[in-house]
Amino acid sequence: MRRLAERAPLRGARGLYAIGRVRTLRRILLGLVATLASLWGAAMAWAYWPPAEPGVPAATLATAADKWVTVDGLRLRYREWGEAAADRPDILLIHGFGNSLQSFRDLAPALSDCCRVVAIDMPGYGLSDKPVDHDYHNGPQAQVLVAAAKQLGLRRVVYAGHSLGGAVALQAAVRDPDAGGLVLMNPGIIRTGVPKIVQLTLPPLPRMSAKMFGDRGFRGGFLRKSYVRPGIVTEQVIDEVMLGARTDDYMAGMTSLMTQYREGEEIALAPQVKVPTLIPWGDRDRNKPLSEADELQRMLPGSRLVHFADAGHYVHEEATAGVALAIEAWLRDVMPAPQMTTAKETKGA
Repeated sequence: MRRLAERAPLRGARGLYAIGRVRTLRRILLGLVATLASLWGAAMAWAYWPPAEPGVPAATLATAADKWVTVDGLRLRYREWGEAAADRPDILLIHGFGNSLQSFRDLAPALSDCCRVVAIDMPGYGLSDKPVDHDYHNGPQAQVLVAAAKQLGLRRVVYAGHSLGGAVALQAAVRDPDAGGLVLMNPGIIRTGVPKIVQLTLPPLPRMSAKMFGDRGFRGGFLRKSYVRPGIVTEQVIDEVMLGARTDDYMAGMTSLMTQYREGEEIALAPQVKVPTLIPWGDRDRNKPLSEADELQRMLPGSRLVHFADAGHYVHEEATAGVALAIEAWLRDVMPAPQMTTAKETKGA
């Protein structure tokens, strides 16, 4: 009895200690929840805070060079170069994530001697419509572009895409039974290169991502990191890139787009590519190992891989002349001879 009496205070002390620990842990957990709630509230407030300047209709930002095509109620901006003729290939240029047709400001005219060239803003980008209820996954985006190509009268289209646009171009080449070829410029097929924060779809992260990409300072800094020679990204280039963020449908549409991130779909589709394929590759891409180029070529048997040692992710901007020559030489090899008459040869005749 004496021993039991001696142990009782000890058990009581241990019980009080355990209760104290539980209370401390509960206070810590409540503190963490309160902190997270405060951070979430602050993030929501920042994400949904009204912009300093309201958006404007896309048409008010267009220039004389801009043209429009409407597909399934979607108004899409495009520009074109070169002559349309039965003996000249038609190329549709498809930009990457967060960009627009401006990315082809140099490549498109460089190809105009051999081809009819059309560069287009995908839905959700540039001055094209950005509806909230649109399906922005690569397959539906490709289907819209195939329909746009048909509506513009493009024949046996060579779908040429950069980064995310490369993945969409592959989808288009598979979906279009009349496709004539495929050009993949450092495409987002095996690795997308899309920032990790954009891959998270928990609210308000998509809205925050849309707001960040609508910020000129962030967008310029993010873009320059993708270049070996960042001086290419002039203030004028950033002006063009930022046009899409100035439209009145940008925030709602881009937020919707950001919630629909998905990757790896094109890996399974690769065996279905039946058209000639060219892969111009910038070897100094900071987001893609050089081995990815070889891996991609193995996925697409018969494809031609051309390396550009001094170019990065934006290979078509940092090695414009070389990429244009590679595309023209490849077209001469894979297209029927009558279909590769240049504008100069036509005029000479």
